Amino acid sequence: MAEQKTSQQSEQDLSQQTRVRREKLAALQAEGHDPFQITRFAWDHTSAQIKENFDALEGQPVKVAGRLMSKRGMGKVSFCDLQDRDGRIQLYARQDEMDEAVYKAFKKYDIGDIVGVEGEVFRTQRGEMSVRARNIILLSKALLPLPEKFHGLQDRELRYRQRYVDLIVNPEVKQNFIIRSKFIKHVRDFLDNRGYMEVETPVLNTISGGATARPFITHHNTLDIDMYMRIATELHLKRLIVGGLERVYEVGRIFRNEGMDPKHNPEFTSVELYQAYADFNDMMDLFEELLSSAAQKILGTYQVEWQGEKIDLTPGWSRMTMAEAVKQYVGIDFMSITDDEAAWAAAKAAGVVLPEGKEATWGNALYESFDQKVEEKLVQPTFITMHPVDVSPLAKRSPKDPRLTERFELFICRSEMGNAFSELNDPIDQKQRFQKEVEARAKGDSEAGMMDDDYINALEYGLPPTGGLGIGIDRCVMLLTNSDTIREVILFPTMKSLDGVNKKNDV
Repeated sequence: MAEQKTSQQSEQDLSQQTRVRREKLAALQAEGHDPFQITRFAWDHTSAQIKENFDALEGQPVKVAGRLMSKRGMGKVSFCDLQDRDGRIQLYARQDEMDEAVYKAFKKYDIGDIVGVEGEVFRTQRGEMSVRARNIILLSKALLPLPEKFHGLQDRELRYRQRYVDLIVNPEVKQNFIIRSKFIKHVRDFLDNRGYMEVETPVLNTISGGATARPFITHHNTLDIDMYMRIATELHLKRLIVGGLERVYEVGRIFRNEGMDPKHNPEFTSVELYQAYADFNDMMDLFEELLSSAAQKILGTYQVEWQGEKIDLTPGWSRMTMAEAVKQYVGIDFMSITDDEAAWAAAKAAGVVLPEGKEATWGNALYESFDQKVEEKLVQPTFITMHPVDVSPLAKRSPKDPRLTERFELFICRSEMGNAFSELNDPIDQKQRFQKEVEARAKGDSEAGMMDDDYINALEYGLPPTGGLGIGIDRCVMLLTNSDTIREVILFPTMKSLDGVNKKNDV
């Protein structure tokens, strides 16, 4: 009962504050001072620029703009904290140093209001770098109060839904997205400097392909056909390799109609790249150099912390085959097993469960043993190579063992960071593998791929030996920011409806 009364009181207080703010706005508009009619303010310095160049700017006029985050003082002198894109700086406002009407209007401004300030740079008696205000202009009225000063916005669910408030009251959150932006720029610079060409491929496709995932389905009204939002960019990018664009990449949004958890969001960002006349070993070298150099450039170190683990990104990462990893961590030597039945019996004896709809093959037994028993043990950067053909429909078979493919995944702190192949360029083999995917789909596997006849047609014109790599941008940013959930590195993550709206489209 006490908690209910407190909640009701909080709602009443919020309603009262909102009403007062709207009344202040109405009064300003009645006086001809509507802040929403102001179109621009020509600021010339940020808070950081003032602090970094204080000695040169002391006593000089400046114009700053931002949001009022606090107000202190009484009567004829006021102190405020102004927050802009770079941080905060103190404002000092004194009635006898400003127009009296301007000062009186300023006294009525609320925390959260956006203002433009003209003044001089100075240091207070307590030594704080500040701006001595001569004029303060209300540029936008905040009609809703910010969260309570000392507790801020702590509820994670609300933070993700109202990222705009999160960024205002939790300035440290902004750093995650600064690092994200720097990482994506680093990826582009890294690839551009190696002769790769950035391209764009369709988001809407008539078939779902390029990965094992359940797609989102939409409808094109004019063509009167269902279309799939892309689950990968792979097949279009490899078409471009066929066409002679020998090094291509795309940074883009991917959509997969799957569950949500700390590592997965239905829409996420990846970079996929393809290089003619290269193989998966070249992709391993490239990935290691790209990610380690990003840490060094953005963070200034190879040593990072993620999910409570100290991770060493110094180049020279561990490389082991999937069979070697399973033998080391599970104790099953799959390379000494030659038939499906024995392989699956060994996996079951180790407690591995075959997912519904999967065939009890040697390859699936190896993969499921790794997925269920080994992945959780991989903390330091580790490339797991030579995946079974059964789970790698687009990768080239190993010349040494046709049950395996030249494929790797990178794991760091129990998380997959990227996936790469020596790309399958045999159109006959590719069509046979697509057919197996079609058969699996017919049996109820909603994640199985479809037949892509045009891609087979492209391969028949000739795809050179090619190395391909897909990297999860969000996972890499999680690593670089020590974030425990993908929602901390996506500005607007997917959230379920609060009121049931949009659960069904009745239009």
